[in-house]
Amino acid sequence: MARYFENTTTFNFSWDQVACGYWKRYPNPQRFFNAKSVKIIEESIVDPKEKVLVTYTRNLGYTKVMSVVERVEYRSVGGQTIAHRSAWIDSQVFGFSRAIRAFGVDRFRKNCTQMVNGFNHVLHAMFPRASGAGGGGVGGGAPVREALREMRDAAAAATDRAKHNVLSSVNTT
Repeated sequence: MARYFENTTTFNFSWDQVACGYWKRYPNPQRFFNAKSVKIIEESIVDPKEKVLVTYTRNLGYTKVMSVVERVEYRSVGGQTIAHRSAWIDSQVFGFSRAIRAFGVDRFRKNCTQMVNGFNHVLHAMFPRASGAGGGGVGGGAPVREALREMRDAAAAATDRAKHNVLSSVNTT
């Protein structure tokens, strides 16, 4: 049975700023892996009208040793953005799964602080005056329009890559 972890973070930035910064959060000065990297997949659902951004992330490699599925929901609350993070950590290693799950939850909990610090670093760099009085930030709607354009372009590129991959696999069989 998977172990569950959740926490909530408040970002002192508007939802528009957080949604804009989300796509530019890497690279930042925090380090997550010293050794080999693990491939992950991330899915995002953006509702600019309701001001909700939901992300799902899971690892693709080493899933029998430890699989991590994370869901983060970013919502606008009174000029700030609340991020509610949920994670499920599981292991299929016979005899060690309980210990690996416990290790994974502890490690995930510690990495949350680094993730939040790295994202705050990016947000402060993009919107230097946002955390001060008024939280208005710099540039108003221009960064948000640019982020929405980048999201549309990224979605179109991902769709094209997926079509290409499907056609390639069909043509080789």
